[in-house]
Amino acid sequence: MMVTRQAIFTYAEDTYGITPEYLFKSYPNYAVLKNRQGKWFGAVMNVPQAKLGLPGTDEIDILDIKVDPELGSILRAKPGYLPAYHMNKEHWLTIVLDRQADAAGLFLLLDSSYALVTKQ
Repeated sequence: MMVTRQAIFTYAEDTYGITPEYLFKSYPNYAVLKNRQGKWFGAVMNVPQAKLGLPGTDEIDILDIKVDPELGSILRAKPGYLPAYHMNKEHWLTIVLDRQADAAGLFLLLDSSYALVTKQ
């Protein structure tokens, strides 16, 4: 089953009570997930494959999340995990939302991203 942007938004709302914010007039489909302190823990965007270094010209949905640098380094060796698009490439990771994306793993990474930016 493919992880969709709507599945991510539903998870964020059910888990954290957070709804996506659309901050960019030039990119109306770019959605940001922020914690209660206003810190970003996720961004869902639709970008051309070529901008990600992937073959093809189609736009694809991606999720950017904050990660521990060591974990990010490990994940970037797997298909579907890329250096972050438009974010710090050491501390952020891009996940391609396609049939290869593992929903359970993706939501665990989203939880981890939320924890990394949320002060207890």
